[in-house]
Amino acid sequence: MKIQAIVMVLLTFLFMASCSFENQKQKQADARPVIQFVNQEADKKVDVMIDGKLFTSYWWPDTVMKPVLYPVFTSSGTEITRGYPIKARPGERADHPHHVGIWLNYGNVNGYDFWGNSFAIPAEKRKTSCGKVKHLRVEELAGGSGEGTLITAESWIDPVGKELLAEKTEYHFIAQGPTRIIDRVTTLTATGEAVAMKDTKEGMFGIRVARQLELPSQEEVTLTDAKGNPETVKKITNEGVSGSYKSSKGVTDEAVWGTRAKWLNLTGNIGDEKISLVISDHPKNLSYPTYWHARGYGLFCANPFGWKDFTKGKEELNYTIPAGKSITFRYRVIVNSGAHLTDDQINDFAADFAKKYQ
Repeated sequence: MKIQAIVMVLLTFLFMASCSFENQKQKQADARPVIQFVNQEADKKVDVMIDGKLFTSYWWPDTVMKPVLYPVFTSSGTEITRGYPIKARPGERADHPHHVGIWLNYGNVNGYDFWGNSFAIPAEKRKTSCGKVKHLRVEELAGGSGEGTLITAESWIDPVGKELLAEKTEYHFIAQGPTRIIDRVTTLTATGEAVAMKDTKEGMFGIRVARQLELPSQEEVTLTDAKGNPETVKKITNEGVSGSYKSSKGVTDEAVWGTRAKWLNLTGNIGDEKISLVISDHPKNLSYPTYWHARGYGLFCANPFGWKDFTKGKEELNYTIPAGKSITFRYRVIVNSGAHLTDDQINDFAADFAKKYQ
């Protein structure tokens, strides 16, 4: 009887400990930030909210020639994307009006320019040489604890409205403490004839960052004045400008352009806030590890299709998506607030990304 009593006490203790452990796990899960979506079809956007604060918006306005994620904020509420040409801020560059938020497109799709298309292009030229990525519909919105998913459908159309590529994109928005993550998985399908992605540096997955995250520069530039108008400045001030690139291969700053790497980390400060902005390539992507079309003036971009410019003509990739066939691209964006991520930390994020999307 004594042995049975002891056994019962031990079993009860183990049961209570198990329940306590499960309750603790549930509390930890419940404590994770909550991702919610606010679908505003009338305003042509879906807001991505994390614990009630705007992280970014999936946006397809008539004034931008592709859907974008804009603006993008850190967990502390600091905007890391450039405002121009949507909401220009004093002192930022007023160039490349097609660089808006975070986007994915390309500069030569069956001969049409999807990358550089904007209302700054003369209308007659747009009618003959520029393509547009048209938002079709939101297919799924699924919020949750720690992660939320948005699935959309788009159409890559030529100047007369003929579809060249059908796009399906999954956006996974993830919150981990001070870190915000966007995983983008995009499948492009040649719905009619074969689609040629001719080699050019103008592509493909990019973000245009705030002035403070640019690399310091002495060049003559066009900046936005206090009224939102462009003005040329011969000697630019670098006050508050603190950006610095570092790749997974240890290449830094302006030298990263045209090099290949698994990931690229842009660090800098906005005010007193330390920020890391990382784009990670995926092992299953074409051209992995990708070439980087990353510039000191704030363009941060991965380009799997453009080899010729990056290798000074030594290599060239003119890729074709066969009729009826598809290609999928996977990219991870990491936005960390309060600290500059170390190489080991980024490698952990990249390894998790590689396992998550097979």
